[in-house]
Amino acid sequence: MEIPETRYAKSGDVSIAYKVVGDGPFDVVYVPAISHVELAWTMLDHHGEIPRRLASFARLIFFDKRGMGMSDRVSGEPPMETRMDDIRAVMDAAGSERAALFGLIDGVALSLLFAATYPERTSALVLVSGMPRVLWAPDYPWGQTDEQWRETTES
Repeated sequence: MEIPETRYAKSGDVSIAYKVVGDGPFDVVYVPAISHVELAWTMLDHHGEIPRRLASFARLIFFDKRGMGMSDRVSGEPPMETRMDDIRAVMDAAGSERAALFGLIDGVALSLLFAATYPERTSALVLVSGMPRVLWAPDYPWGQTDEQWRETTES
């Protein structure tokens, strides 16, 4: 499968890198936790395998979230609504009126928000490894403590 050139969608004043691969009968937007559209196809782990498999039966649209990969760098963590709207900008640029969203890890929350905001543009949701939060709280004892989070992010 030939991998097309990276394209860019404008979302506000930020450029979002994306690729469209495959020619299946419906569109799938892959919303990963981390991404790099130029390297995704060379990775042998799930970061490369999932997009390859999706593109084998669908028209796959995958993108780098703002601040990642080939997309423009941003300072701080943009609000969910801003990051969710990047999905819309990429779909518009790719000519996709309606798509199934495949959300992975924190891409789950973005996919859910997109589907709730744009139900007419969402044909299906596939949600993998989502979680309500990462850090520990009295009502969420499964989360990481602040110390565990620091160790994870500093290593």
